[in-house]
Amino acid sequence: MEILFGLLKAFFVGGAFCLIGQILLDNTQLTPARILVGFVTAGVLLGALGVYEPLADWAGAGAKVPLTGFGFVLAKGTREAVMRDGVSGVLTGALTAGAAGITAAVLCGLLASFVTKPHEK
Repeated sequence: MEILFGLLKAFFVGGAFCLIGQILLDNTQLTPARILVGFVTAGVLLGALGVYEPLADWAGAGAKVPLTGFGFVLAKGTREAVMRDGVSGVLTGALTAGAAGITAAVLCGLLASFVTKPHEK
């Protein structure tokens, strides 16, 4: 039952982020790229303010996987690196914290390219 509850939390929180994005697409003149950047920036700001971490702990993948979760990881990694390394952590923290997710995305894309056939438009 605990697994089901975790899946439902992730589904509804991730769905809420999708709903916000769809509302922005439908009711504003913002391009999809600007909305995506807005989500990352919102994750950074909410993470820096300490608001996003409780949501991410509660919702799990529903808050950690979307772009707001990526922004949160960048802010958290930078904060930890600054506390550990001082000012130089500003330059290295975000890259170190986000490296695993970026590497996973690149490797998944590479694996997908091995098993799919490209189509010309």
